[in-house]
Amino acid sequence: MPTKLQKSDAEWRAELTPEQYHILREKGTERPFTGALVNNHADGFYHCAACDAPLFKSGTKYESGSGWPSFFEPITPEAVELHEDKTLGMHRVEVTCATCGGHLGHVFPDGPNPTGQRFCINSASLKFEDK
Repeated sequence: MPTKLQKSDAEWRAELTPEQYHILREKGTERPFTGALVNNHADGFYHCAACDAPLFKSGTKYESGSGWPSFFEPITPEAVELHEDKTLGMHRVEVTCATCGGHLGHVFPDGPNPTGQRFCINSASLKFEDK
């Protein structure tokens, strides 16, 4: 299990862009098809933009048509945490970074094999490391 990273709100605001802060710390989202990593097809690793924890491998990214980077599984099960989300009158499952608690997106049960899951993740909550 990752060590939990604790920072003050002021520290997060100083380290993140306004968009990253809104998404990662305030559970916001970016508009579909606008994120920098939606169409990224390079080989490498996706890390948390807030704490640099590894989250997803490029080999698990696929084109879901949703407008956000989509993955069928995290790099390890321990890399992310899942939480019930009943906001906006919907029942969803929120995905957060297990290291810093940053909001990443949501996971849905309509993904491809082998997992059947679609981790729908905001580009602004990720940074890409080319392999």
